[in-house]
Amino acid sequence: MAPADRPTVPRQSPPPDQPPAPEDRRHMIRRRWLTAVIIVLLIGVPAGYLAISAGQSRDSGRDKESEASATGLQNDWPSKTQRRIYDVPVPSSATDVKYYETNSWAVSKLYVQFRTTAAGLAEFLKDSGTGTAALRPGSVAIGASDAKKVGWSFPSGHDWAGTRHAQKDPLPTQDITVDESDPDNPAVFVVSTATP
Repeated sequence: MAPADRPTVPRQSPPPDQPPAPEDRRHMIRRRWLTAVIIVLLIGVPAGYLAISAGQSRDSGRDKESEASATGLQNDWPSKTQRRIYDVPVPSSATDVKYYETNSWAVSKLYVQFRTTAAGLAEFLKDSGTGTAALRPGSVAIGASDAKKVGWSFPSGHDWAGTRHAQKDPLPTQDITVDESDPDNPAVFVVSTATP
């Protein structure tokens, strides 16, 4: 009978009382290395993602907390979203822009001040839904409590002009006061109040 024609006999397992063959060193090292890689992938990678996510969340919370705990005007532009929500279209030519926002369940306010040109003032008032003709000379439209909140004062000896631009809810109402002592470089003060 040719070797190819011989029937194959299944390999027999060792008797139960015989210990298994010892594992060679190379196989043991490979098995341990593979186990370590699996542990790193199963535990280390998710833990790394959690640590990164927690760090980003903490940083975001700190930024929001810092902004929320600010007790006065910030030397910066309000965000585009804030300007849109409170309908305060600060002109692109504005300088010395500062703002402060307060929020409560009943009312939210955005305080903004900036300097601009005469044309910038006209543009701001028009984009706000009012105009230069609405400014009443000698009038300060911003109330004392709002002014105190951000440290504004409107002393005599300035050419103040003010107007209140009231809109139906949910649109905000703006109290606008302008220092026209330097007509080419007026200072604008706005308190926009929104009731959610």
